[in-house]
Amino acid sequence: MLDVSKRRFRPRAPLSDAWQGVRAGRHSQRIFEQPCASKLSQTSDFQSTRSLVLLGIQKGRVHCRFALAESPTVDRSLSSHPGPDSIRRLQSPHVETTAGTSFLCCVLFRKAGYAAVDRICDYFENLSTYDVVPKVKPGDIAQLIGDEVPEEGEQWGNIANDFDRVILPGITHWQHPNFFAYFPANTNYECILADMYAGAVSNPGFNWLCSPACTELESKVTDWVAKLLGLDSTWCNEGKVGGGVIMGSASESCLTVCIAARERYLRMHPGTPSSDLVILATTQTHSLAAKAALILGLDFHAIETKKENDWALRGADLEEALAELQAKGKKPFILIATLGSTSTGTIDKIAEITAVTAKYPELFLHIDAAWGGVFLALPECRKEAFLDEINARASVQAEDGAICAGGEVHSFCTNLHNAAGAVSSPSTRVAFGVLSLSNTLPSTLPADLLAESRIRDRALLTTALDVTPPYLRTAQASAGLVTDYRNMSISLGRRFRSLKIWFALRSYGVAGFRAHLRKLNKLAETFEHDLLQRTKGVELFTPRRFSLVVLRVTSTDPSRNDLAYENALNARTFKLSTADHSIMLTTTIVGGEECVRVAIGSPYTEEKHVKELVDKINDLIARAREEVDAERV
Repeated sequence: MLDVSKRRFRPRAPLSDAWQGVRAGRHSQRIFEQPCASKLSQTSDFQSTRSLVLLGIQKGRVHCRFALAESPTVDRSLSSHPGPDSIRRLQSPHVETTAGTSFLCCVLFRKAGYAAVDRICDYFENLSTYDVVPKVKPGDIAQLIGDEVPEEGEQWGNIANDFDRVILPGITHWQHPNFFAYFPANTNYECILADMYAGAVSNPGFNWLCSPACTELESKVTDWVAKLLGLDSTWCNEGKVGGGVIMGSASESCLTVCIAARERYLRMHPGTPSSDLVILATTQTHSLAAKAALILGLDFHAIETKKENDWALRGADLEEALAELQAKGKKPFILIATLGSTSTGTIDKIAEITAVTAKYPELFLHIDAAWGGVFLALPECRKEAFLDEINARASVQAEDGAICAGGEVHSFCTNLHNAAGAVSSPSTRVAFGVLSLSNTLPSTLPADLLAESRIRDRALLTTALDVTPPYLRTAQASAGLVTDYRNMSISLGRRFRSLKIWFALRSYGVAGFRAHLRKLNKLAETFEHDLLQRTKGVELFTPRRFSLVVLRVTSTDPSRNDLAYENALNARTFKLSTADHSIMLTTTIVGGEECVRVAIGSPYTEEKHVKELVDKINDLIARAREEVDAERV
């Protein structure tokens, strides 16, 4: 093998015609499209191959210098487009180094990339043929993975093949048309391509100078999302006060907002012991609220909601809880309200809540709209989602003139991937007028977990989170000309996730985004209608909310209508569904009543799939009744 460890690669006269063309700015792309290994196999002229290698160096592709070490006996021709199994035919798309390790060079990455795209397309084209849930036991996948890092580099063909051999057998297919569990975490081709581009220009993006495009694109696309959802200018970066930030998840957004709200309260009430502070939510709030309290070492209080209110938080219940906490000397500083709860899709009564919080200017109001927030893109859904109340400003400002006073929503978060198949990577949550995008655009955006957070006063975040040592200072930030997103989130570094949103929204447009959401709602309506018409002994536990249907199996025997019996029916129905790997549902328990959730969100789900689901659920319920009744005889 050629020893290149100490060789200094510099162009030497006479340069080849190809190299001279590159220096003159001609045909560099055409040359680089030629397969490196193929050139080596066709000639023994070191000078002619060196010109190609040095082109890689001059164009910023230093790794291609090792192409000199490639064996000319391996066929890596790129003359024909690789088929779906091309990666299997690729014996050794590697460059070997003197240390005995190997890695892809630029030209061979091109071939491996073509093959990977083919595999991805094949996966989506055959998605419906997979079981939704893998037939594996705990530890099965781990046994296929080595316990130690390989001492020597492996051939890429083997690595790529192991995606099929090791990974796919253990994947639960969240984009499958029969995936009805949890909430969606979708993706699409636009977002997959955006991931590739973002990976190519990989950078930490913690301040504007790291990559101006990363910061400025995020500012623009979060404003796009705010406008798409009907949020007014106070939630946008263009207003210079509020704005949005892309976070990794709704949980990260909630934690970040809680930190900012705590610091805001302590500035208003200096000297308050942390043991007195309370994070306030409801029994239907996602676990992210309780986890934020756990991480911050603060008390957490969940307000009981009632079935007669469809489990939504009402103003009277909030006022009663605040009075009880204050009587105990506790200081609730943030309320996390919900727009589309995980269990039932309930929406807290924002209008009643803001009427109460107007009396408590120190109480910060955050809206967790991780799932339901994206449906604000539909004008017909905005009234039930309290858009006017979310946009409303308080009539009375805080004593210190702070823009975030009591009686208004201070922050908002939504996950684009929960409803769209294009943004499942960042979490879009909006807090303090900050829109925090959380991996979630309606089935048109991806599941990279995009949480978008939005806040009405960015200063609430930056005051709480800005730590700027000398090595992070920049002239642009010091002059107040730019936003450094590291000061609006917990992490320093951040992925270039705004590219996904930009690609997806431009490709789908507002019309495409809304069409997807309306399709989901229509499918849920069809499922609800067919289920109630064709299934005896089943009811809706709560009214259908957007694309979520929560059903409860009930007794058909008047002598057996106790809570324990009906819970057993629902538990058994769900248990039987887990044995059917062709679908995936989830269960929940609300107010002591067990229910089955059907969340429709995959862009691949069609009417035939929901009608087939009704048939399956009918069969599951019938079997559940037989088994439970037999056990009770």
